[in-house]
Amino acid sequence: MSATRLLVLGVVRGYGRAHGYLIGHDLMAWGADEWANVKWGSIYHALKQGVKAGFLREDWAVPGRTDYELTEKGEHEFQRLLADALRKPDPRPDMLAAGLAMLPALTRAHALALLDLRLAMVTAVRKEADAQLAGRQEPLHVRELYRLRVRNASDDLAWTRGLIDRLEAGEYAMAGEPGTVGKPGSWPHPD
Repeated sequence: MSATRLLVLGVVRGYGRAHGYLIGHDLMAWGADEWANVKWGSIYHALKQGVKAGFLREDWAVPGRTDYELTEKGEHEFQRLLADALRKPDPRPDMLAAGLAMLPALTRAHALALLDLRLAMVTAVRKEADAQLAGRQEPLHVRELYRLRVRNASDDLAWTRGLIDRLEAGEYAMAGEPGTVGKPGSWPHPD
């Protein structure tokens, strides 16, 4: 649910005001149903729960359609989820995918700081997996689990270093920069 919540809050934030179909259309067009397991029902559930939690405000300016706006509490939740998605090496890939989809909402410096934290955490995971692999005796096939953890951590480290390099080189328009889509309400409305 957290990946869907992050994406829904992010899309509402991006538009400044959005209805469920617009949010779902964007997320499905991005392929979020595949990389974050987002479904139409989970989008509407996240919207209802977002209102209930005080993250979103409902408005019925257009008859027969509910529009949503991010509240201050919702902005804090969005920023928290986004930071967690980027800095924590979660074994579920949907959170990282959702964080990457919302990456331009961060300043370059903030994104780099979060990715540095990710590097430190993944390095610790790698060291732990190396130690566990070295200390395992029986059963031998269980060692494959630790080999997999070592390999995944190694790949994560290489990818994270690459993203840091790309951000440091100025790739991607980030919050506060010209051409960014990261500012609240900056997305062009198709309506």
